[in-house]
Amino acid sequence: MRVEIDSDPSEEDMSILSAGIVAFNEKAIPDLEPIEAEQRFHVFARNDDMNVRGGIRATCYWNTLHIELLWLAEEARGNGTGRRLLALAENFARNHNCSNAFVETTSWQAMPFYEKNGYQRMATLVDRPRGHASHYLTKALF
Repeated sequence: MRVEIDSDPSEEDMSILSAGIVAFNEKAIPDLEPIEAEQRFHVFARNDDMNVRGGIRATCYWNTLHIELLWLAEEARGNGTGRRLLALAENFARNHNCSNAFVETTSWQAMPFYEKNGYQRMATLVDRPRGHASHYLTKALF
C-alpha cells in the first residue's frame, strides 16, 4: 500500500474519505446524527452603521455547539457584547438540541472570558503555538 501526502486533493478523493468515515460511524452507532444535520451559523455584533464589529462562527453537530471563533473589535470589548454573542449562540444551540458546548482558545486569547461564562477547562496543550498554550473548554447547555 502506497502512502502519500497530497496538499491539493481532488474532490473525488476527499469525498471517498468523508463517505468512508460516515459509513464507519453509521455502522458503529446506527442512530448517530447524520453529517447532513450539521448546522453552521454566525452571530454578529454590529455598530449603528451596521458594520460588523464582532461575532461568532459556530457549528452544531453531535449534540454539541462547536465555537470555531469569537472576535470583537476593540471598541466592542468590555461592555457585555461578547457575553450577549455567546448567550445567543448557546440559545441557538439549545434550540438545535445541543446539550454541550466546546471551544478552543489560546493563552493570549479569551480563556478568562469563557470561564466567567461557565466554561470549564478540560485540557491544555502546551507549546501550541510555540511558547504558548491551547486550552480546550466545555460547558453543559442543559
